[in-house]
Amino acid sequence: MAILPIIEVPDPRLKTVSTRVEKFDDELKQLVEDMFETMYAAPGIGLAAIQVGVPKRVLVIDLQEPDPEAKAEDCGDEGCGHDHRPVINDPRIFINPEILDPSDEQSLYNEGCLSVPDQYAEVERPAQIRARWHDLDGKVHEEDMDGLMATCLQHEMDHLEGILFIDHLSRLKRQMVLKKLNKMRKAA
Repeated sequence: MAILPIIEVPDPRLKTVSTRVEKFDDELKQLVEDMFETMYAAPGIGLAAIQVGVPKRVLVIDLQEPDPEAKAEDCGDEGCGHDHRPVINDPRIFINPEILDPSDEQSLYNEGCLSVPDQYAEVERPAQIRARWHDLDGKVHEEDMDGLMATCLQHEMDHLEGILFIDHLSRLKRQMVLKKLNKMRKAA
């Protein structure tokens, strides 16, 4: 496994429309392993293959939600406000994903992206979706999704069409996000 470099704006490759996966082989399995290692190291909860320079319709997602059964660990910082319960890893692989039935009901989520580091903005998307995708063996799956999983899958699927979450913002908000990002890069 390897941690791959993540492409960041304004790299033009992020505007590439990714191609369908036709071969479910060892090369694909290696790409997925590397994508998970890269996503966890970043850290993030979702990653599209194009974000590591591979224009294929491949996504990995792991929401890494806190275990509701576990006791919170003490971080030593009283009143820090973070949830310090161990997380449940639930790595999910989506190959050639498609949305079949988005709801009319919308939800608002404060999104971020590994390709637009440390920048966040509220994006409105369908609250529920029905998705279809292939797994690593080429088997087709369908599932109804809502909440963070629906939001994350739609966000990552946008990458497959060359769309970033900031493309959903007004021109003014998008310019503000990019200006903050450039300022942060200059300071570093």
